Amino acid sequence: MTLLSVVELGRGRVPVDTPVLYADDEGVLRGRAVFETLRVYGGTPFRLAEHLGRLAGSAVRVDLPEPDPAAFAAAAADAIAASGEADLVLRFLWTAGREGGSHPAGFALASALPPGLEELRARGLRLAVVEWAPGALAGAKSTSYAANMAAQAAAQRRGADDALLVDPAGVVLEAPTANVWWREGDRLLTPALDLPILAGITRAVLVEHAPAAGYEIEEGVFRLERLAAADEVFLSSSVREVMPVTAIDGAPVAGGAPGEAAQALQRALRAAAGYPLRS
Repeated sequence: MTLLSVVELGRGRVPVDTPVLYADDEGVLRGRAVFETLRVYGGTPFRLAEHLGRLAGSAVRVDLPEPDPAAFAAAAADAIAASGEADLVLRFLWTAGREGGSHPAGFALASALPPGLEELRARGLRLAVVEWAPGALAGAKSTSYAANMAAQAAAQRRGADDALLVDPAGVVLEAPTANVWWREGDRLLTPALDLPILAGITRAVLVEHAPAAGYEIEEGVFRLERLAAADEVFLSSSVREVMPVTAIDGAPVAGGAPGEAAQALQRALRAAAGYPLRS
């Protein structure tokens, strides 16, 4: 994603090529920082209050002071205005600040949407199964995300687009940056999450709107073989939205074409954002 604008809390707009973190920032040295990512539709951040709530929850998990939601909301508006774009990705970063200091640093960053999302949605994702053992920070959107990115890179080296994370017992968990769903008839299954913060805002929107689309939701502990036999599989995340899965470890899923639930819920998500799909 191309960075379009940066706003630092207490400082204002900063040129995108200007360094904003010190080398001894604890977010850099020890990963003691948290972030939150959301979509902006037509200049309006989607579910801003909920995302700011998740940012605060992540901060508590890593023993950071809770961020000021009003300050981040103002920074978000400034970053969007400075970006020159109406449809983009917005990311909040909240870090402990310099080593030994007591002044956290906060940023709002606006970036261009990744290219080719709609082409990828039409084709569907190819996933590769990667064994995963969640760590102590699994309940926080901390910047200690190297393990997630390593899993994604391992899947890509195998020719996939992304990873499907399973635990050593073969229980389905999630994707590196997305929640996992699959359909059995008119039921949608998704792994139960021990901590509410693990449930993305997009996931919450789908839970809210699935009944109106004719689907019953079941959360639980499910093994990989059940997912592999599903009528369709898809992921949900703020940036990619609802993204169909058409292959796992090289084997086609449900005939290798995007399924009906993913398409219906993508329409519902866009409607909830007040940004319907273009025909």
